[in-house]
Amino acid sequence: MTGSPTARRRRLAIELKRLREESRLTCSQVGAELDWSSSKVSRMETGRVRVQPSDVDALCRFYETSDDLRALLKSLAKESKAKGWWHAHGDAIPTWFSVYVGLEQAAANLRSYQAEYIPGLLQTDEYAAEQCRAWVDHTPDDVQRMVTVRMRRQELLTEEAAPDLWAVVHEGALRHVVGNRAVMTRQLERMLELGKLKNVTVQVLPFDAGAYPTTGSYTLLGFPEQEDLDMVYREGLTDSVYLEDSKDVALYTKAFDHLRALASSPQRSALLMTRLLEEYSL
Repeated sequence: MTGSPTARRRRLAIELKRLREESRLTCSQVGAELDWSSSKVSRMETGRVRVQPSDVDALCRFYETSDDLRALLKSLAKESKAKGWWHAHGDAIPTWFSVYVGLEQAAANLRSYQAEYIPGLLQTDEYAAEQCRAWVDHTPDDVQRMVTVRMRRQELLTEEAAPDLWAVVHEGALRHVVGNRAVMTRQLERMLELGKLKNVTVQVLPFDAGAYPTTGSYTLLGFPEQEDLDMVYREGLTDSVYLEDSKDVALYTKAFDHLRALASSPQRSALLMTRLLEEYSL
């Protein structure tokens, strides 16, 4: 499997959960057989913790998997211990967001709805800095490191195996002046530039779009491997929520498709941004 260490850990978790469910066993039953706690088995299946190759070996022998599958899963466990580039930035990336960055790096497609701000992957460094400075407990050094990380994340859009990004941005986010009009001018220019990439689609949800099915911003992540199911990411002030249940993902997918239908076409969205650009430039 290609992708980041985080994605490999998630793939491993999916496989371990599948093996247990196919054996029709609970986490408690598996734990009792291996002299582990049920919480240890459960944590292995969440993808939020690193699993030791020795534990994978024990599970595979218990589930009586093939030698090839055991070798693959042990390999995933070893590779998931590697650190991604984002770990070098320390606490510039909170632990709860570090998981998202790792998944983002491995995604084949990203579908994002943003109601209040420009999506991070489309921000200029000036806009990002203004947004980071809004947090009263961030020092100038904190802000600089956070901006550096955000700009580094954007590099994935122009890589050879770049994911497809489809962003629906509420018109209010474009009219909300962050910093000053000059900052917004350069921000809109950046969005228009990135919107020309073949793997980037930007739509604006206008004020007159009517009612729509959402309770806030979110991102749908899709992965290249069929075994790695789509997931939903929602971010709060101090933490984040990852939704992986197929019913939840299906509901968010349907809601996003509805938003795309209500939003202006990419061409009309570009015209709106161009008009706003002219307003900000006055």
